[in-house]
Amino acid sequence: MIMKHLLLLTAALSVLASAAHAKTVAVTADKLIEVETGKVVPHPVVVITDGRITAEGVQGQVAIPTDAEKVDLPGVTLLPGLIDMHVHIDSTPEFSGYNYLQMSDRFWMTVAVKNARKTLQAGFTTVRNVGSDDFNDVGLREGIDNGYVIGPRMVTATYAFGATGGHCDETYFPPSFNAHGPYNVDSPEEGVKTVRTLKKYGATVIKICATGGVFSRGDTPGAQQLSLAEMKAIVDEAHMDGLKVAAHAHGASGIADAIRAGVDTIEHASLVDDEGIRLAVQHGSYFSMDIYNTDYTQSEGAKNGVLPENLKKDADIGEIQRENFRKSLKAGVKMIFGTDAGIYPHGDNARQFAVMVRYGATPLQAIQTATVTASEALGWKDDVGSLKVGHYGDIVGVTGDPLSDVTVLEHPAFVMKGGDIYKRDGKPVDPS
Repeated sequence: MIMKHLLLLTAALSVLASAAHAKTVAVTADKLIEVETGKVVPHPVVVITDGRITAEGVQGQVAIPTDAEKVDLPGVTLLPGLIDMHVHIDSTPEFSGYNYLQMSDRFWMTVAVKNARKTLQAGFTTVRNVGSDDFNDVGLREGIDNGYVIGPRMVTATYAFGATGGHCDETYFPPSFNAHGPYNVDSPEEGVKTVRTLKKYGATVIKICATGGVFSRGDTPGAQQLSLAEMKAIVDEAHMDGLKVAAHAHGASGIADAIRAGVDTIEHASLVDDEGIRLAVQHGSYFSMDIYNTDYTQSEGAKNGVLPENLKKDADIGEIQRENFRKSLKAGVKMIFGTDAGIYPHGDNARQFAVMVRYGATPLQAIQTATVTASEALGWKDDVGSLKVGHYGDIVGVTGDPLSDVTVLEHPAFVMKGGDIYKRDGKPVDPS
């Protein structure tokens, strides 16, 4: 009994010692935007201890611990770290079409490491990676979490999967190559098995391909490729396992069935019709509409090796998708910020904000898609997307007023993740 008490006392003293030596940082600036309401707080202070916010408010009204590291940012406006809900961290547009075959399989992990750093320094402190080969995203997430690699917090889908011959299959090769997606599903039972397998190997979100796509070969974006029964089986299994589901869905019928099946977020939603919009509002589904990247692919795609078939599909639906973004937003669909980074260079994620404003969003609405609404869709609303006590100390600082000019988000002056600084005065910082 005495030994047990001694062990408990030792453990308690260890916890107290750890708390006493926990890193504390106090960030002060000119302004802070409360993204929930758009309220601007003058002369804010945010205190972060051991990676999480422990106090926030107005300077002079919030006690700053005497041992805190003080970070003063004159002329800077603070926002929560940004969230991109649709990236492909181990992809880069310079190797499009068949050009990627020049490189070995392991090359793409080096691409992922570089992209992770660029993404974080661009102000995106959390990303959802919705499709990656060879479990690269899981390995990267583990490297980031254990301090070996600089990058954002990551939600990882591992492999995106769909029907044989569909958008998530290998569709660029003849039969002699026997190239195929390793997790194709052609029945509800196969869908359940794939969810279980990918969760086993590190998936923290499930990504399915419900319709054809733009950058696959031989299909059309509007064609449905998974049945309602298949999608429902996948969603039910994922939700039972505590995982959310994202569905690549350009076409109207695939969008509607994905919503009926209980999919959490609809990716692209390019050709959504009135029924799909109504269902999204009714079910509380989120739309992640990548309305910036067409600008890049149409100007740079051919040079990068994108095939003419894919460039045509991209051109055909680009403006339709943007107008449907306007229509869906006006109808009250919950919008989240998803860019499809990897189709365009990582680090340019914030360029989408201006396109969102051009097609009907207010600056505050655009910012909310990458903060509070995105965190809600992730199921992380108590951790990211806001500068409230208890949230991670993930902060972006910009010069200028993002509520009147969202383009200032494209060039953050300050980036902090978990209390560590990764950018200051517009220059990258290595906290190690």
